[in-house]
Amino acid sequence: MSEVGSLLSRWMLFVDGENLTFRAQKLADREGVALVPGRYFLKDTFVWLPSSIATLALPGAAEHYLQPNAIRAHYYTSVVGDEEKIRSVKNHLWEMNFQPTVFKKRKQTDRSKGVDIALTTDLLSGAYNNNFDRAVLVAGDGDYVPLINEVKRLGKVVHVLFFENEGLSDDLCLASDYLWGGFEQMFLTQWRKASQGEWPSGE
Repeated sequence: MSEVGSLLSRWMLFVDGENLTFRAQKLADREGVALVPGRYFLKDTFVWLPSSIATLALPGAAEHYLQPNAIRAHYYTSVVGDEEKIRSVKNHLWEMNFQPTVFKKRKQTDRSKGVDIALTTDLLSGAYNNNFDRAVLVAGDGDYVPLINEVKRLGKVVHVLFFENEGLSDDLCLASDYLWGGFEQMFLTQWRKASQGEWPSGE
């Protein structure tokens, strides 16, 4: 391994998919960008960057001292429906190389507390067991501030990746070690291309 490569950190990705999807839909509506249902988007359930592999580092990763690939990528969300619907959502996320955690909820407007609890448990457990050096948290909710502080006390570095102008808590930014900028523009650019047929966003 090169000297530069040896300095890059092991990392894991943790995505609050409920929070991300809700905010992404508001952002896309405001900017006039179509989120096409299919492999990378299901209304009120999940969204990700078109044609992106979850464990592959996003542009700028080297500047954040991250290895080219994540050890693991977790996605947490909830959905209204039966076991078949839940299994379908899990399959979509797994095909993007996520480890999916999907909860059942009664109605679409509900927010599952299971998402927050599962993400917190997995991130803390990973930090305690030294499974990563750095965590990339895709969330904008200030409720994650105590989690970030505890993970930092365990000697880990926490990056926050979210939409800068759509629901990103100032307290969350200040609690993190690094705020990964440019995600909002990257998301809009890629989905504009996908909606124009430049990338396959459907099945």
